[in-house]
Amino acid sequence: MFEVIPAIDLSDGRLAFLGAGGLEPASVFDGDPVAAARAFADAGARWIHVVDLDLAFHGEARNLDLIAAVAGVGPSVQAGGGVRSEAEVGALLDAGAARVVLGSAALADPAAVERLIDTRGERLVVGVEVAGDRIRSRGREPVDLELMTTLGWLTASDVRAFLVTAVERVAGLGAPDVSAVRRVVRAGRPVYAAGGISRTEHLRDLRGAGAAGAIVGRAALEGILDLHAELEAGS
Repeated sequence: MFEVIPAIDLSDGRLAFLGAGGLEPASVFDGDPVAAARAFADAGARWIHVVDLDLAFHGEARNLDLIAAVAGVGPSVQAGGGVRSEAEVGALLDAGAARVVLGSAALADPAAVERLIDTRGERLVVGVEVAGDRIRSRGREPVDLELMTTLGWLTASDVRAFLVTAVERVAGLGAPDVSAVRRVVRAGRPVYAAGGISRTEHLRDLRGAGAAGAIVGRAALEGILDLHAELEAGS
């Protein structure tokens, strides 16, 4: 089953968007993340993707209470935000996340990543922020890594799933990076896609490329994509 997962980005306890121009507040739902989560739950979402931008850019998990509140709404929570350490993974799981996205910056330390996969593997998704044939993370201490080489050692480390984010398309509505998704799908693990997704055709293209699901942020929050219809179609 192809999973459509609506997304919420948090900064200082409010909804936000992170796009090519940087961080900007979101006015939808009066900036209330829990209200957005309830709307997603009412639309039939089984998962909600939650990103703590304060953790990603400042190294401080300032939104754990909100993540817990979102987890209490009903759908399972997949949480991230530049996660790099066992402590950060543990804090998000303790807050109620069912699984955690390991940030791309963590991939600069393969030994540490392999330890996390060994201890938390079933509840980890490895984030791969892609620009062309490179992994280019955002947030604190960004990395620039060769995509296919990195995928090679990750696959050998028994990664359960990947989240491929087209960094130049995040918060945009143009189109996802289907070719990047195809490259990562060849690693033989479930792949979720993010960035640029706003229409039914985009979801169809990603499904055709072999993706297991799609993370939809701005288009779901602003009602550009009919989330209820897409979730019903995929169920």
